[in-house]
Amino acid sequence: MKILAINGSHRGSEGHTRFLIDRLAAGINKGGADFEVVTLSTLNINHCISCGKCNTKAHYLRCIFEEKDDMKAVLDKMAGADILVFATPIYIFTMTGLFKNFLDRLYSTADVFDLQLTRSGMLFHHMNHHICSKPLVTLICCDNSEKETPKNAIVYFRTYAKFHDAPMVGELVRNAGRFAGHGKDPKAHHRIPKLKAAYDAFERAGMELAKNGIISRSTQKKAAQNILPIPPLIKPFKNLRIVKKKLLEQARRVTSYSEGDV
Repeated sequence: MKILAINGSHRGSEGHTRFLIDRLAAGINKGGADFEVVTLSTLNINHCISCGKCNTKAHYLRCIFEEKDDMKAVLDKMAGADILVFATPIYIFTMTGLFKNFLDRLYSTADVFDLQLTRSGMLFHHMNHHICSKPLVTLICCDNSEKETPKNAIVYFRTYAKFHDAPMVGELVRNAGRFAGHGKDPKAHHRIPKLKAAYDAFERAGMELAKNGIISRSTQKKAAQNILPIPPLIKPFKNLRIVKKKLLEQARRVTSYSEGDV
């Protein structure tokens, strides 16, 4: 079993996204699978210029940048993997521009004039199944604690999976990164009791992925659980403005590090 993660964080190996990938990796290694991370921020990947050359006879399914940047090497790694992990933090309510730029370059792997019906029954065009149709895990993190914040990216990747016949085998969502210290604050576990359970769920997800090829719903739920302590009596009213003001005060109290540490 070979599992490949694509890290779309601009912070590369230093950010919260990579911290969560490493927790997932710990479980994958325990489960006996091979694991590799592609860090997009360290690569030279030109943006698609929509020239259409990849859909001409002279340059069929080959990007004009094929020998000029690192995209082909990433595609080769994707083709050799059994499972893909798409990992990104949320920037302005969606994936990073870095990750979207990478996905745009998949255009050169498809004959867009060859209309087909996907296995899932979607009207689409030809695609390279060896690259685009691998079982897919999405790993999404954000600073905000609102459920709306990552929703756009969640829906996007579900749509991607449906059109590309890529079985969704896991969705790992971790919000409230700022309150939790982005994995860099050793005191966070004391302030936020549920944090350890959430992080442990990422490791458990890796083990399940390595052994079963899919992450259980219960593990996904534990990974995405609300880590901010909310008294049981307040939960039914947590969306009321007056209650949210109290939660805001509480969130500020549990944030112990300065902006310079982010």
